[in-house]
Amino acid sequence: MGNCKYCGKSAGLLRNVHEECEKIYDSGKLQIMSLIRKAVQDTSLLNSLKASIKDIAQRHLIKGSEVVSIIIDGWELAVEIAFEDGVLAEGEETNLFKVGEYFGFTQEHLDRNGAYTKVIRGAVLRQVMNGEIPERIKVTGSFPFNLQKNEIVVWIFQGVKYFEQQTRTHFQGGSVGASIRVAKGVYFRTGGFRGHPVKNNETVHADTGVLAFTNKHLYFAGNNKSFRIPYKKIVSFQPYSDGIGIQRDAASAKPQSFITGDGWFSYNLLTNLASME
Repeated sequence: MGNCKYCGKSAGLLRNVHEECEKIYDSGKLQIMSLIRKAVQDTSLLNSLKASIKDIAQRHLIKGSEVVSIIIDGWELAVEIAFEDGVLAEGEETNLFKVGEYFGFTQEHLDRNGAYTKVIRGAVLRQVMNGEIPERIKVTGSFPFNLQKNEIVVWIFQGVKYFEQQTRTHFQGGSVGASIRVAKGVYFRTGGFRGHPVKNNETVHADTGVLAFTNKHLYFAGNNKSFRIPYKKIVSFQPYSDGIGIQRDAASAKPQSFITGDGWFSYNLLTNLASME
């Protein structure tokens, strides 16, 4: 006989939950998440928020150890709602962090599923779209790029896979020909040729490293390749679900792409920074 994980009473053979208890628990969880969402919209609700959450938890079989996780679930939901229109308003950013501070949450708490980072990225985009250069990135330790005068780092991605298009050449239609003996130990080969060259373009993983966006350039530094590309030298941008692609303005330039893990942010940041140049 197992005990219900919510009420602690017997749940029957090979069972660990009462269906009714689970409904009560789920209802309470949704109520707490809804309170967090409303508090982000109206921070005056913070005055009684903790008491309201405690009351809901007690009435809906929610253990104290589970409350923090549910509150963060609600905060993450509020982040998703804030981005429904594609833009994070300054007031939304302020209220989200105010609610987080109210509960004493750290960046680590709020970024367990990337929601904190999403808010920061949304704020960076908002500033760039408003013609401002964000200065939210603080570089510590070794930095692989030699920035120019008055150049500001706007965002950095680490562990970025860099792909570039390369041309491979092989020969088709070759013939081994025939060997004719001319004299002792001497052979003359006739009819042998390699055929005609065929060139194929293929995208290859060239390196993995750090990708930085500044107010003037796009930088990349890996173990094998490092370069800086002025925004004004980029003639086209390609959005991907997990990264970005670019084409430089040069006769010999080949398409380049970077897998950042967040194509939406990367593409919008790059195109808006480029438009400011």
